[in-house]
Amino acid sequence: MSAGPIRQENRFRRSPHLVGYWTTAGPIVENYATRRLVPGTSTVHAVLGVFDRWQPAKAAAKVLPHATPQTLQRLVDTLVDLSFLQRSDRAVAEVDARLGEWRPWGPATSFFHFATRDVPFATDLAKVSRRMRAKARREPMPPAVKRYRGAPTVTLPALRATGDFPSVLRDRRTWRRFGARASSLADLADVLGMTFGIQRWVELPGIGRVPLKSSPSGGSLHPIECYVLALHVKGLSRGLYHYRPDSHVLERLPKRAGVRDVQRFLPGQSWYAGASALVLMTAVFARTRWRYPSGRAYRVILAEAGHLCQTFCLTASWRGLAPFCTMALADTEIERQLGVDGVSEAVIYAAGFGTRPAGVAWAPWPDDRDTGTVPDARPKRARRARASMSAGRSASASCQKRRNSS
Repeated sequence: MSAGPIRQENRFRRSPHLVGYWTTAGPIVENYATRRLVPGTSTVHAVLGVFDRWQPAKAAAKVLPHATPQTLQRLVDTLVDLSFLQRSDRAVAEVDARLGEWRPWGPATSFFHFATRDVPFATDLAKVSRRMRAKARREPMPPAVKRYRGAPTVTLPALRATGDFPSVLRDRRTWRRFGARASSLADLADVLGMTFGIQRWVELPGIGRVPLKSSPSGGSLHPIECYVLALHVKGLSRGLYHYRPDSHVLERLPKRAGVRDVQRFLPGQSWYAGASALVLMTAVFARTRWRYPSGRAYRVILAEAGHLCQTFCLTASWRGLAPFCTMALADTEIERQLGVDGVSEAVIYAAGFGTRPAGVAWAPWPDDRDTGTVPDARPKRARRARASMSAGRSASASCQKRRNSS
């Protein structure tokens, strides 16, 4: 009579996406891929250090020799639940698998990417205004102009500020109130084509063909993709589209979308629901990473989004439209609607336009108050870390007590 199959013991390995840092409340360990935090106690560091490769839970006894097997298992299970350890009998999470693509850029770039996603935004504009005025009384704004006192100066010739180009530059402003009239499909076509459209192709011998656009891009790799939420565009059904820069066409995406999505995508910025179109810019990171293995290339991508956005706003101004741009984004909400994963491709910027309201030269605010949506400057990261590890702390405290009593 043969014995049954031998049950293989589960093994555990440290997540490759952990960073440690210090706050005023003490040290923190964070899994930046999942945004989970735990206090960076000596026990946590020691246990995580053990699992640099696949090992059974009892391997933690190397650093916690006085802990019972049950205590060790409970501590390891807690770290698994918090995403700090991986289990051999579970598939690697999709975000972990996709983040492997980022390895050439190092952990600093990945940490920055995730740490700046889905941040809380203050949406009470009156409260924001009061807080900023109070801060200005305590701490005046930094000077808007830098001067070298005592340095010799050279007076430049007067600006040649006449003509269409200077007029468009001076006309570019951010609008937050729009006319009731819909924009035309020709308006949208001009703005998209002049901003994102491929002007020509260049063959690089031994490398391949690269596109040229109206804005510069590192290595002509152009990682930015353009998605359009059409709201009030005459001749275009309301919905979500992808712009094809090589053929100047819109590809209709299957998910339904409308005005309410503007408020979901742009937290606390309900005034943009009156726009004709919202443009969402994403980055396909592999394009840039293919040529530039340094994490500095992430800066390049952000700069390129800025180039495109300025071209977008200038083109909209040239067409007599009311453009705007914002980086106050609900990243995950937008990406879920677009069907992108936030790692291989992620949203990084938003812009849009509407028609100009009658009787005003510029409408920066719907109610003329100079306030806005800003990132909440007081995230409770340390408090989150303390709360998330309560079960693990009790287990590690038991271990420490046994150690001290020996």
